[in-house]
Amino acid sequence: MAENITRKIIAAHLVSGDMVPGSEIGLRIDQTLTQDATGTMAYLQFEAIGIDRVATELSVSYVDHNTLQMGFRNPDDHQYLRTVAARYGIIYSPPGTGICHQLHLENFAKPGKTLVGSDSHTPTAGGIGSLAMGAGGLSVALAMAGQAYFLPMPKVVRIWLDGRLTGWATAKDVILHLLGLLTVKGGVGKVMEYAGPGVATLSVPERAVITNMGAELGATTSIFPSDAVTRDFLARMGRPGDFSELVADDGAAYDDEVVIDLSTLVPLAAAPHMPDRMTPIKALDGMKVHQAAIGSCTNSSYADLKTVALLLKGRRIHPETDLMISPGSKQVLSMLAAEGLLAHIIDSGARLLECTCGPCIGMGGSPTSGGVSARTFNRNFEGRSGTQDAQVYLVSPQTAAMAALRGAFTDPATWGDAPARVELPDSVPSITDLFLFPPVDGAAVEIVRGPNIKALEKFAAMPEVIEAAVALKVGDDITTDHILPAGAQITALRSNIPAISEFIFSRVDAGFVARIKELGQGIILGGENYGQGSSREHAALGPRHLGVKAVIAKSLARIHRANLVNFGILPLILADKADYDRIAQGAVLRLATADIRPGEAAAVAVEGGEPVMVTNDLTRKELDIILSGGLLNTVRR
Repeated sequence: MAENITRKIIAAHLVSGDMVPGSEIGLRIDQTLTQDATGTMAYLQFEAIGIDRVATELSVSYVDHNTLQMGFRNPDDHQYLRTVAARYGIIYSPPGTGICHQLHLENFAKPGKTLVGSDSHTPTAGGIGSLAMGAGGLSVALAMAGQAYFLPMPKVVRIWLDGRLTGWATAKDVILHLLGLLTVKGGVGKVMEYAGPGVATLSVPERAVITNMGAELGATTSIFPSDAVTRDFLARMGRPGDFSELVADDGAAYDDEVVIDLSTLVPLAAAPHMPDRMTPIKALDGMKVHQAAIGSCTNSSYADLKTVALLLKGRRIHPETDLMISPGSKQVLSMLAAEGLLAHIIDSGARLLECTCGPCIGMGGSPTSGGVSARTFNRNFEGRSGTQDAQVYLVSPQTAAMAALRGAFTDPATWGDAPARVELPDSVPSITDLFLFPPVDGAAVEIVRGPNIKALEKFAAMPEVIEAAVALKVGDDITTDHILPAGAQITALRSNIPAISEFIFSRVDAGFVARIKELGQGIILGGENYGQGSSREHAALGPRHLGVKAVIAKSLARIHRANLVNFGILPLILADKADYDRIAQGAVLRLATADIRPGEAAAVAVEGGEPVMVTNDLTRKELDIILSGGLLNTVRR
């Protein structure tokens, strides 16, 4: 039977379930990755499982999100991550080595392997033909322990690419175009599998740009074939033995198809405050740009930054525009330095930042009040930059560089000849000696814990009856940044759930935490696509700590829904979306948990009004996890 790439990898790793879209499957996981903002909690959970060594082929702990070592909290967490990695057989990437997804693509990702990471942009590795998925930290901890990763069997959408990119259009414009077509909800329950003659015209780093931002579609993951382009990339990276061909069979079936002619694409931007607000750069002509930022796990490769350096060569950025550049890895930085390209960046007046996520998650580099920022990042959610009223536009590195030079967005027709395509050198310098590889036997390693690292909370089982007020009512497209903001102050508390919980919904409703503490428990009422964005399980752990019993929404994002289940919060869906308007914040709802059955409707009593019906997409196993108080309770049993 002819099969597509996605189904081939799933079939090779299937340990339970049937490959029928929507039904639960369990996959054997080959690789895992974590980053510091989510990893500390993931490893605390892994320790609680109680095994002596990771059971995966490869697990890597990257420190890339909060490397601002202000006070003891971050250094202590990094010390914990380093020692726990050595103890349990995990490779450790120290602060400043690079961004997890860029490093993993360069050094560890392999075609045909399964990868789960405690970061929503883990699908970056799909650019090399890996089935790579973002997940909550507890799911990653269980995968490290050798447990299957469970998810609904996705549909597979073929994204057929014709032609080749021309002029100033880039891989970033491919995914911005697709987001404009499908929206941030268009990929829910689906894998985006790329095919067609246009695929061969894209390098692996370009493919990784596209799979990286596939996360903004809400997709399970995105994947490209492993072909001659992949073989060439791995050979140049010094990893020829990691190549294996992986392509779809002739006549393979797909659940849907989208066709894109690459030759028709032009430079685009995602306008504030959603990645799917696709706008041609030409339409922004004349808009003043106060800041440009180039980097992030989306656009920080050698090819991206060499292109930028050559655009900046012999030129100065506009005096009223700030330009920041963050290389994706020390490998990228070393290559730029070896070719004398850093001089062009420095001489232009740009600021060269550390090889980390940095401004992408509000870790420094915030725009001015109300300022326009052109960023090569993957998200432009309101307030994510650290400036609540900033106007963030997501663009390609070329567009950001031109905005920095001119001080404004301008019509690409005035930019002159497009830069030549950048290829990797035949031999790329290795930085594998910068990683800390674990000893063969880590039993004697002492795990060092700072005072900010708090023991995991043991949650009680779900009560037979939930009777609680709607502690907060929010609208559509609430992101995990809305639920728990990022930034240096908050992320430093990642290993201290009581402390970090004080910031839950702080930028949406400053009174939420005090209100739910007074109530003792509560329910969240949400609109469409509740919980989209990052994989941060703290956005479920924090509400659980504060007493949230259920989230009732019009629809839920995949990873956040899974995190709610993992921590014993009922994820319920309004059977009639019109009922959203009938429930006010403060309304007391009553629900018997015995009435909740997988996939069935149940009545929720509304004090002083008519009941509303809710449904769910839970499996029996997921419902049992919730009733027991969460997945860790189930594992401990």
